Amino acid sequence: MNDIHNIKTEKLLPNPYQPRHKFASDEMLSLADSIKENGILQPLLIRRINNSDYFEIVAGERRLRAAILAGIQEVPCIEIDCDYEQSAVLSILENVQRSDLSFFEEAAAIGQLIEHFGMTQTDVAKKLSKSQSALSNKVRLLKLPADVRYFIEKEGLTERHARALLRLEDEKDIWKVLNTVKEKGLNVEKTEKLIDSMLESAQKKPKRNIVRAFRDVRIFVNTFNKAIDTMKASGIEAESEQNETDDYIELRVKIPKRSINEPTLKVLKATSA
Repeated sequence: MNDIHNIKTEKLLPNPYQPRHKFASDEMLSLADSIKENGILQPLLIRRINNSDYFEIVAGERRLRAAILAGIQEVPCIEIDCDYEQSAVLSILENVQRSDLSFFEEAAAIGQLIEHFGMTQTDVAKKLSKSQSALSNKVRLLKLPADVRYFIEKEGLTERHARALLRLEDEKDIWKVLNTVKEKGLNVEKTEKLIDSMLESAQKKPKRNIVRAFRDVRIFVNTFNKAIDTMKASGIEAESEQNETDDYIELRVKIPKRSINEPTLKVLKATSA
């Protein structure tokens, strides 16, 4: 279903998972002028909603908004066959691959793919051609409170400013830094030095319990790996994947149903006993 059809703009609905929340007015006006002059060069991707005559935009909301500004009532579209989840994933990926998303919008979009659609960081990294470390750094930005993120965007601070603030656990300290950055116009390097001095002067409690908990987690991971080895030795075609970031350790295992039969289970029980 790759034919191009002209669809009335009133029949096109935005994708609820569109990661872009801001459409710069000057850019939209410029695109509207271009569309008036040259038309829409790249058709929108759409999917039909529940066999109705309404469609959800999979890719191209920016073009649709500009077309409406230009007074155009129909736009060229290509209808694709996909469900709402595939539409959401395609919309998010298409927008993240563009360079004009803000770093917080990009982080939120990646977070949606991981949290709502069950994709691993490895899956997302491959689709976006990014390293896992770069992806992890993006997602970590979502740890900052919503009002902090809003302030950073409003004041035009950089992603490196935001990352530096992640070192602070107390929200009061974060706002203390932000206010100083705004008042004195601190660049990233001076912001990092300010945070360094705050952390050095702070009285920190011993973290013995944290160290112990971390060791306990390592024991669990080793137990998990030994269990996988035991299954493989017993003839079960188990596949495991381990991803580790600054924030968590993710363990996943896949066991094909065809590899689990009566004799194999008996061997596994005998081995574990």
